[in-house]
Amino acid sequence: MSSILTNAAALTALQSLNATNKNLTVTQGRIATGMRVAEAADNAAYWSIATTMRSDNKANSVVQDALGLGAGKVDTAYTAMNKAIDVVDQIKQKVLLAKTSSAADRERIQTEIGNLQSQLKDNIAGANYAGSNLLKTDSTSATDTKLTVMTSYNRDSAGKVTTGTIDVDFTNIRLIDSNAATGAVGTGILDKAFSTGGVSTLDLKVSGTGGASTAGDFDALLTGIEAALKGMATGAAELGAAKARIDMQKDFVSKLSDSIDRGVGQLVDADMNKESTRLQALQVQQQLGIQALSIANGSSQQILSLFRG
Repeated sequence: MSSILTNAAALTALQSLNATNKNLTVTQGRIATGMRVAEAADNAAYWSIATTMRSDNKANSVVQDALGLGAGKVDTAYTAMNKAIDVVDQIKQKVLLAKTSSAADRERIQTEIGNLQSQLKDNIAGANYAGSNLLKTDSTSATDTKLTVMTSYNRDSAGKVTTGTIDVDFTNIRLIDSNAATGAVGTGILDKAFSTGGVSTLDLKVSGTGGASTAGDFDALLTGIEAALKGMATGAAELGAAKARIDMQKDFVSKLSDSIDRGVGQLVDADMNKESTRLQALQVQQQLGIQALSIANGSSQQILSLFRG
């Protein structure tokens, strides 16, 4: 039935065209943003999950930064510790050589030992990274007693957050006590007094005032040096273990972050090939819809023309 009051065909064509335009707007938005879920209205559940996971990944980014900073500090201390072990080994060799040397030779050996001791102090003082020197710390500090490196950010199903850490105790790696006065005995591995001999690795002498003179004196120095080397080996082992753990955790957090990004992408990213194909189809539907509406409106015009005639 044809009616001059109601053009049913035009109404149907208009509804179809409006639906096509709405779908076209959605598809164009997905292509423009690259996302099929850009806001909560698109898919509340997926948007909520993606938002939470993105927030967690930002926390993982902070953890990666903390691990990088911690790695720099530990690597610096580890390198300096190994170098210090080499230098102390040389001091041990010089002391052993001096034990059976003449007085004149001991003076020359003492000059070499003094140079090695100065090198030790310089190397340790230079083992500084981002304002931290793990090998030269204050034994009297009640708060600055260890290096703490954040390794993970954990949130359970109830929303409770905890963080994982790697701790390096300064007591085990301290070579020089920064609280000790210059030249004074400290609590570090290298500046504390030997149990026999009353001197430390950094102030031992094989000649001159206070220098070793008897076989017993030299044996006491060598015993003290061996104790220092043992302590340094323990410290190097602790730093090496911390270094390995930090490196593994850096790799894990990096892969975890990538995995979360991929997971979020699967929830909210648009399939650009699919959306591009859909865009072309909707553009054709839009053109056909406009033509259909035009035809429907044309039918009404034909009916009206009969009355004009």
